[in-house]
Amino acid sequence: MSQLTVKAKVTEGGRIVIPAAMRKALGMNIGKNVTLTMDDDGVRISTRENAIKRMDELMRGKIDPRRSVVDELIRERREESANE
Repeated sequence: MSQLTVKAKVTEGGRIVIPAAMRKALGMNIGKNVTLTMDDDGVRISTRENAIKRMDELMRGKIDPRRSVVDELIRERREESANE
């Protein structure tokens, strides 16, 4: 996707309107949950699906695909609970 830049104004309550063309291109429909990520460059707004996809891409090759990090976390939490 090519970069698109528009000017926007912060209104009462800290609201910023995301232009319709951007919402449509990103699949941001009314009621859709989004993730806001702040870094030194600013704030990124993405759908949760795109955020998860980006995390999957970042982790690809770093974790054995046969390994379930979720299952390991659950097992660790159960062990911690049993030791309390």
